[in-house]
Amino acid sequence: MKTKDLATLAVCLIIPVAVGSVSGIATASGLSDWYMALNKPVFNPPNYLFGPVWTTLYILMGISLYMVWKSTHGTARNHALLVFGIQLILNFAWSFIFFYFKKPGWAFAEILLIWISIVIMILLFYRLNKWTAFLQIPYILWVSFASVLNAFIWQLN
Repeated sequence: MKTKDLATLAVCLIIPVAVGSVSGIATASGLSDWYMALNKPVFNPPNYLFGPVWTTLYILMGISLYMVWKSTHGTARNHALLVFGIQLILNFAWSFIFFYFKKPGWAFAEILLIWISIVIMILLFYRLNKWTAFLQIPYILWVSFASVLNAFIWQLN
């Protein structure tokens, strides 16, 4: 791999990991008494699981981003990159809505937008390179689970 390609890969990895790290700070600030006092469903995973899962998902996002970035320039690529950016911004905002502002109902509405944007991203990625779409399957599965978890927490509180 050329030095330029390695640098591009590094940037593509850093972008989602950095976004995740900053939103992780909002999450950590919200794991105070408020979150601990919430009623949670029996299927709520332990808190220590979220960090490794999200880190893995952000790395997979970065790999897909790199592969899409390296694909043939054109409208399809530009649309895929735009939707990637939209879903990443929505992903970033969710932690603030849920943990910082303590609004699980609004966070649920917002996570549905994340889910829709991920589905669109996967479809657009697939058109460019099927492997970029396949790398996002764990992401859509986790956000599907997180959506159900968010809905239960909202309803239980």
